[in-house]
Amino acid sequence: MVIFEAAKAITELNNVTTRELTPAITVLQLFLSSSKPVLRFAAVRTLNKVAMTHPMAVTNCNIDMESLISDQNRSIATLAITTLLKTGNESSVDRLMKQITNFMSDIADEFKIVVVDAIRSLCLKFPLKYRSLMNFLSSILREEGGFEYKKAIVDSIVILIRDIPDAKESGLLHLCEFIEDCEFTYLSTQILHFLGNEGPKTSDPSKYIRYIYKRVILENATVRASAVSTLAKFGAVVDSLKPRIFVLLRRCLFDNDDEVRDRATLYLNTLGDGSVAETDKDVKEFLFGSLDIPLTNMETSLKNYVQNPSEESFDINSVPREVKSQPIAEKKAPGKKPTGLGAPPPAPSSGADAYERLLSSIPEFASFGKLFKSSAPVELTEAETEYAVNVVKHIFDRHVVFQYNCTNTIPEQLLENVTVIVDASEAEEFSEVGTKPLKSLPYDTPGQTFVAFEKPEGIPAVGKFSNMLRFAVREVDPSTGEAEDDGVEDEYQLEDFEVVAADYILKVGVSNFKNAWESMDPETERVDEYGLGPRENLAEAVIAVINLLGMQPCEGTEVVSNNSRSHTCLLSGVYIGNVKVLVRLSFGIDGAKEVAMKLAVRSEDETVSDAIHEIVASG
Repeated sequence: MVIFEAAKAITELNNVTTRELTPAITVLQLFLSSSKPVLRFAAVRTLNKVAMTHPMAVTNCNIDMESLISDQNRSIATLAITTLLKTGNESSVDRLMKQITNFMSDIADEFKIVVVDAIRSLCLKFPLKYRSLMNFLSSILREEGGFEYKKAIVDSIVILIRDIPDAKESGLLHLCEFIEDCEFTYLSTQILHFLGNEGPKTSDPSKYIRYIYKRVILENATVRASAVSTLAKFGAVVDSLKPRIFVLLRRCLFDNDDEVRDRATLYLNTLGDGSVAETDKDVKEFLFGSLDIPLTNMETSLKNYVQNPSEESFDINSVPREVKSQPIAEKKAPGKKPTGLGAPPPAPSSGADAYERLLSSIPEFASFGKLFKSSAPVELTEAETEYAVNVVKHIFDRHVVFQYNCTNTIPEQLLENVTVIVDASEAEEFSEVGTKPLKSLPYDTPGQTFVAFEKPEGIPAVGKFSNMLRFAVREVDPSTGEAEDDGVEDEYQLEDFEVVAADYILKVGVSNFKNAWESMDPETERVDEYGLGPRENLAEAVIAVINLLGMQPCEGTEVVSNNSRSHTCLLSGVYIGNVKVLVRLSFGIDGAKEVAMKLAVRSEDETVSDAIHEIVASG
């Protein structure tokens, strides 16, 4: 026990190196073959934790851990499996899958969920192995199991479909086969909803129709209603399928459940009779567009409308679209990030869609064209100040729109004519072309004000912007909620922020970097070497360059082994103008901790390859 505790203490040291871990791991490896279950369990649990931060250091123990897969103690076996999944390489995936198949039938659901999560992480690490890993998930999905276990598998398949484009069609078919015998209404409806969003975008949408229509015939009313909506999505998006979809929807008019009949009637009447070749865009948006208004904001606005009767009808456009920020205590509280069907779609697509709808609805910005990218919110105020303000940078080809999300945290104040005065003296390539003030900002009800700038077309113009919040304040009586007639002009200084080169590059991954690189024209390749100066380690240098370029790391190459003297990182993205670009970074560090980097860039436009080098040279 003393030896074990000493080894465990070494593994838990801060900034411990692989070399320092070696004697501790050697001792733990001996414990893996102990006759005492408690020692085997202690050793494999410790190695499992080490594998999260130093997977390569644990690799030498893999053979011993493979023998533990058949251990009588299922906790030991589960830890061994998950550790092997973290430390295995691409060539060992198939062998591991064969061993796990026999193992899964012998353990409880809570252990199975742990294994499923580990397999999902492995697939994201080695996307080329998605077929064998997806087939494994599909096979265990058809076996006996409880709701949480089945949901974990379905969520994993959904995440793999979203993150690995090549896995979409096979993954959707696996989900279709699962709902044939799914006993959980929640999972059936969620899969049908997901199928309605993703199915029409595949190469052959028609092959999913029979799976969906079977649900209308064989399932309960809740699932039938969901299947009707999914069928309608296929009919609205895929014109060639519309006549056949209408035949199926007409059959649903005789269903014995009113929800199913009402949905079928709605879709038949709004989408037409099947003879129209092109469905009206507004109808599609009405039926299938996501509600870009947070329900909490809708509730607050409706309550205010009921409490303050007005002759005018309620206007949904008056509801703030900004999500109210969480209290500070909630922000700090750790929580499990939602995944799979319970999670929102990836930010690059879902966030951009919501922002694009918002901006296109504002006449001042409707002529700016298609939105290229929206940044994450940048906080412009400290926590717990009188007014909470953050900014989202919306990038267009010739314009940049700053969306200032404002919240008034003072109950006794009503702010009116809220706008932000922007000083762009340190951003010479930008010229202000328009603003959209916020008429009213009541207490605790988020709102937005906008400022638009013009910039040179297709150029990643950068600069710093200073900001002053300007508004009129009207005092509010807390007892009656009524505001005084007269307002007082006031200002509030906000933090500065910058538009940087990374704002002009979208993070878009590729499933096979080597194939994508070789498919690019070699004539567009630009190669140069750069000195990055002294750094603590290579990991720091890699993170700095990734943040500078704002591109998507591929194939797990953003992870740098401790004390590595060299490293290669692969990045992909889309440059403004929708130009695909790939980057290969080769790092090296010498004894004086000076880091050198070789940068190779290929893109669909050689000028973009040059632009990436300019960003690195100036950054």
